[in-house]
Amino acid sequence: MHRKVSSTMTTNRNDGNDCRSETPQELRRVECRKCWHPKVWVAFATLLVLAGGACVAVVSASRDDQGNSRISPNDLPTDVGIDQKLGAQVPLDIRLRDETGAAIPLRDLFQGKPIVLNLVYYECPMLCNMTMDGQVRGLTELSLDAGEDFTVLTVSFDPREGHDLAAAARRTALKRYGRPGAERGWRFLTGDEPQTRRLANAVGFRYRFDSTTGQFAHAAGLVVLTPDGKVSRYLYGVEFPPRDLRLALVQASGGQIGTATDQLLLLCYHYDPTTGKYGLAIMNLLRLAGLATVISMGTAIIVMIRRDRGAGSRPARQTVRQAGCAVSPSHEPAPSDQHC
Repeated sequence: MHRKVSSTMTTNRNDGNDCRSETPQELRRVECRKCWHPKVWVAFATLLVLAGGACVAVVSASRDDQGNSRISPNDLPTDVGIDQKLGAQVPLDIRLRDETGAAIPLRDLFQGKPIVLNLVYYECPMLCNMTMDGQVRGLTELSLDAGEDFTVLTVSFDPREGHDLAAAARRTALKRYGRPGAERGWRFLTGDEPQTRRLANAVGFRYRFDSTTGQFAHAAGLVVLTPDGKVSRYLYGVEFPPRDLRLALVQASGGQIGTATDQLLLLCYHYDPTTGKYGLAIMNLLRLAGLATVISMGTAIIVMIRRDRGAGSRPARQTVRQAGCAVSPSHEPAPSDQHC
């Protein structure tokens, strides 16, 4: 009879029903070990690697932007170039001539929209045509529309040119631009020497006439004006990326055009007056990347902890229930066995 009782108790221990080895303290330690599952550490390490990669990408992109910077107007001859006059007021009483030859005050061309000003001359053999081509390509890729969201003013600083050349240049540009309503928002203008010179001086555009060649020496670029006629941004060169054009127009409008995404992009990009382009704002990007990394890491860890706790609580509760086996009637030794 004694051997029978021992055999029964041994079987219970082998079956895992002897709960003396599973104390509450041990159960808590088991749950804590489950909380820090290897998956948590793997996710933590993965997020750190991704954050590091994002930082490297940001720095590399910044270096690429610096390496691809356009030529500064300071590289031009001293009497030709573009002087930075950010915030300067353009005289709105300047009188120009439109494509029909009618005189028009500059203020009448400002209709509560930002202005893209392009100073050229229509019979320029090379640089002005390149500038116009780059401008059309950049504007074509914009989702903003000339005439609806902004106005484009192309002004000839050559007093010898008349409205017939302006009209021909307008037809060519509008045909390439191909947007309905653009005829209301893209004007081609001419003017007398005192008037066009006044406009050029107001925005810092320096040029000179070469009597030997009969041509003008001048810089290339666009000037973005606010709706009230103040200089907001300069975009140098003959190529104008849609991103730079859009951000310049959004800033010049004071947020009246564009979307919330544009405002977020303005946090990531800053305007560099020396290059006339928008570059990555490294510190702002690093702050955003760091915040996103912390949020992602915290969310991932919390989700994994809750998942592991939920999976581990069921075996733990089952083990606790089995702890009552020592006092359960089904496991109490029979009276005859105790007396034996």
